[in-house]
Amino acid sequence: MIWWQLLILILLSLFALMLMRIPVAFAFFSVNIVVSIYLWGGEKGIKQIVISMFDSLTTFSIAPIPLFILMGEIMFVTRIAPKIIETLDLWLGKIPGRLSLLSVSGGTVLSTLSGSSVACIAMLGSSLVPNMEQRGYKKPMTLGPIMASGTLAAMIPPSAIGVLLASIAQISVGSFLIAIILPGISLALLFAVYIFVRVKLQPELAPAYDSTAVPLSEKVKATVKYVLPLGLIIFLVIGLIFLGLATPTEAAAMGVVGTIFLAFLFREMNWERLKESLIGTVKVTTMIFIVIAGSSTFSQILSFSGITRELVNTVSGLPFSAITILVIMLVISIFMGTFMDGLSILMITLPIFIPIATLFDFNLLWFAVLILITIEIGQISPPFGLGLFTMKGVAPPDTTMRDVYGAAIPFIGLSILLIVIIILVPGIATWLPSIIR
Repeated sequence: MIWWQLLILILLSLFALMLMRIPVAFAFFSVNIVVSIYLWGGEKGIKQIVISMFDSLTTFSIAPIPLFILMGEIMFVTRIAPKIIETLDLWLGKIPGRLSLLSVSGGTVLSTLSGSSVACIAMLGSSLVPNMEQRGYKKPMTLGPIMASGTLAAMIPPSAIGVLLASIAQISVGSFLIAIILPGISLALLFAVYIFVRVKLQPELAPAYDSTAVPLSEKVKATVKYVLPLGLIIFLVIGLIFLGLATPTEAAAMGVVGTIFLAFLFREMNWERLKESLIGTVKVTTMIFIVIAGSSTFSQILSFSGITRELVNTVSGLPFSAITILVIMLVISIFMGTFMDGLSILMITLPIFIPIATLFDFNLLWFAVLILITIEIGQISPPFGLGLFTMKGVAPPDTTMRDVYGAAIPFIGLSILLIVIIILVPGIATWLPSIIR
């Protein structure tokens, strides 16, 4: 069978199984097993899959994933995160679009506590939307900022999907976690500027309201109690990596210790909550590790069958510039995000995209940051972005999917704008990692 025929058959089989509602990981394993038997023979094919799975799951680079997930689970289960949001609210005063800006600032802070976009959207949506509706905020300034802020969870460390992306792409996890800091902050600033400007132009979207004056001493007290300790967690995770004092795994472990200590300090931790956090971590980690095993085997199949080599040779012969090829890959990733989840996209695209990126001598950290942004765009892209349905689930009963779609579109545009900016100014993604090398 010719290489392109085999590639098309593999991809069509994957999509067919997904349309049959087979879980993504099991769809990959089913195709991997059949193709491995075809390439290597029955017993040899199965042995090769087992070896590939073992090798992919025993690498040190994926160890931070369960630790980052555990950090987020503890923060949400112990209700520390909402207290941080309430403290931030004290400082906003009468700024136009106050609650919408609170969702952005809160989403940015929550991103340092959890790598889950869905968890951030659910938490911010359930806590802020009712208050927004009561204050007369319209759908574009309630639903949109919260969905957009949820996407920051992957763009600001610690990021479990960031670790997964780096592992599949075989780039330094520590360098990649540092690389996404400036893009994540830049995206949050774009969201905030957009909200401020739009509310200034259309004040009816977020009517001003009188807020209770809070003494400065009370603001400072709440900040010292709830926000400053968060700085310790950020230092333990990001600071140690940036200073070269710890590997990502060691930093993640320190972050977990710091989070548990913080929960006990606030008297929010008990054995039941710790058990709940551990169970949640095991469920999510198991799913991610199955994805890693499936993706690794898929990548090996593409390599052994010659598909990767032939694909790279074909692309190198196309009459397109490197930037055109880059744009095509990013568009494909964004398009896939409209009907697939981020993990599925990573599993399918990275084994194909990374060799092409290497061919054109792209900086892989820079390229991976761009791919991560497209993955997060997919979270809130109509019609099937997971963040859209999460938002619908926590929104008021009168909210329609049309409302959700309409609110998401401007923020999708802002994320695409960030992609353009990073393409034009690569240093946004590469400068910080270059400092720690």
